[in-house]
Amino acid sequence: MLDGTRSPLKNGFTTVFWKSYDADCSRSEISIPQQVEKNVEHLRARYLALVHDLGETSVHGARVVDHLCLRPGFSYWWMTKIAQKCNYETSPLINDAIKFMAFEEWAQGQQIDGVELATANHALAECMRVWCAKKTIPFTLLRLKNPKTELSWLRRIFGLLPLALQALVWLTHYLLVRWPLRGVGLKEWRTSRGRVSLVSYLFNLVPAATAQGRFESRYWGPLPEVLQAGDCATNWLHIYVKDALLPTSEGAAELLRTWNKAGQGLQCHVVLDTFLGPAVVLRTLRDWGRLMLASIRMRRWLPAYHHPDSHLWHLVVEDWRQSIFGITALNNLLFLNLLESAFEGQPLQGHGVYLQENQGWEFGLIHAWTAAGHGRLIGYPHSCIRFWDLRYFFDTRSYCRTGNNDLPLPHKVACNGPAMRLSFEEAGYPSQDLVDVEALRYLQSLSIEKRDRLAKNSVDKIRILVLGDYLKKNIQLQMHLLEKAMQLLEGDVTLLVKPHPACPIYIEDYPNITLQISTKPIFELLKECDVAYSSTTTSGAVDTYCAGMPTVVALDPSTLNMSPLRGYDGVIFASTPAELAVALVSANLKSRGEHEEINFFNLDSRVDRWKRLLHNSSPLKT
Repeated sequence: MLDGTRSPLKNGFTTVFWKSYDADCSRSEISIPQQVEKNVEHLRARYLALVHDLGETSVHGARVVDHLCLRPGFSYWWMTKIAQKCNYETSPLINDAIKFMAFEEWAQGQQIDGVELATANHALAECMRVWCAKKTIPFTLLRLKNPKTELSWLRRIFGLLPLALQALVWLTHYLLVRWPLRGVGLKEWRTSRGRVSLVSYLFNLVPAATAQGRFESRYWGPLPEVLQAGDCATNWLHIYVKDALLPTSEGAAELLRTWNKAGQGLQCHVVLDTFLGPAVVLRTLRDWGRLMLASIRMRRWLPAYHHPDSHLWHLVVEDWRQSIFGITALNNLLFLNLLESAFEGQPLQGHGVYLQENQGWEFGLIHAWTAAGHGRLIGYPHSCIRFWDLRYFFDTRSYCRTGNNDLPLPHKVACNGPAMRLSFEEAGYPSQDLVDVEALRYLQSLSIEKRDRLAKNSVDKIRILVLGDYLKKNIQLQMHLLEKAMQLLEGDVTLLVKPHPACPIYIEDYPNITLQISTKPIFELLKECDVAYSSTTTSGAVDTYCAGMPTVVALDPSTLNMSPLRGYDGVIFASTPAELAVALVSANLKSRGEHEEINFFNLDSRVDRWKRLLHNSSPLKT
């Protein structure tokens, strides 16, 4: 089994590729990514069941979720990285767990005399060792070297510290950096006449509006202006994310003051760090101590866990440690206490809406909102639901309400189109808790001119729109694949690159190809290109696909197919330079709009669904 680049095959061995779609059955080669794609529904359900069972495991007569109860009816379990399941960013080893499940199911029909694993992944090696021991199969490990990463001496020293000490260093740094935001907008928040609260990120703002002192966010499209025009006062709780537009806390604080002054009582803006203070920090440290004590009480749980998939624990155990002892723990607990301070200190609200990504702190938000006695809470997934983005999916047993440390759920989930609703319903989410709204961040696509929909593109000229990713590692894979594919392309090729707002792309990093960088919105760049090329995870590919543009997606064989376009007609996936070169030429020969029209989103610039949803903003009776 090879968890790395190709190596010479050994006679008589079946070679199992862990990170490659390229396998030749005639040469006794097996691709694990291909095996995953053969049985996706079952494998996803199996992993979700494993996570559910972990939380329900009985330890000393109580479930794990009960041992981690921090507030009446609320368990910290739902804030852990294990329950969050962010397999595309913070917990990549989840993908190895799912691949391992696919390997197991392939192995059931095989006569295996021994396993030889070549890997640099210690967790995968330990998982395979335990599995082989259960099956009494001889196991040999060939340890590969980890790729070298450039780290400063400071980061190297930090990485050697115990997890708890790392967490305390992080907390100290966080408080020093964010303290200038303390108290900004607090008076307006506590005296606001608004009865609708929206939780968002202080990020992805429209630069021109920001320069003019106006609040305009690409996450929310026209909704803030529509609500204000209808004399609906709103409260905005932002989570500050450092970016090029707002690189410092001081700048963010000044912008909030400007917005509050311009809002004239119809818009109140604060950030989560507005509520920082000694009491919040002390409560955070107290909760952390309770967590660590609970972990000590359960110290025999981990090795004594007798689930049939217990060997997979080695692929998630680091998530557990980080969630109890590390930075993740303090981050989650600090956010929980900040959210409690925010919602306890404002007038009762009729509606709350938050950008739903099912990150750990969001479950703390649900608890804090409900405990403060506010009204209906609405989770709004602002983009697309990817099949393999496990954050949005749970074992269906989790939706059964027992009244005892249940999975925190919003009152409603706002679906921005038929595609999202179908994804939730097929995964077993209670359909009565889904409500249809307009896709706010995609409404500008209404203005896209569907030019030349039936005209073929030029054979000897390719104008490629390269869509950047949120994660640097995905950009690097995508761009290096493109660099190699460019050597195989002939004719006039133009590359127009649209970076993700959170992750810039620099021309000097890719000297072998000629790039043009643009920060224009995608709907404007569509007019200048013929083919779109995206990473696996970026939702920008949906914009181009829905506009009728032929779209090519770079597959990362080290992970799962995280594309929101997985399974849709007309999308071309490529995992090698040769495949990408062929895909770009093939896509360029397609007509615009040649693939079947897909009704992804609800697109109505009047946002009538949103207005109806938020119309009655009186608090619920408690």
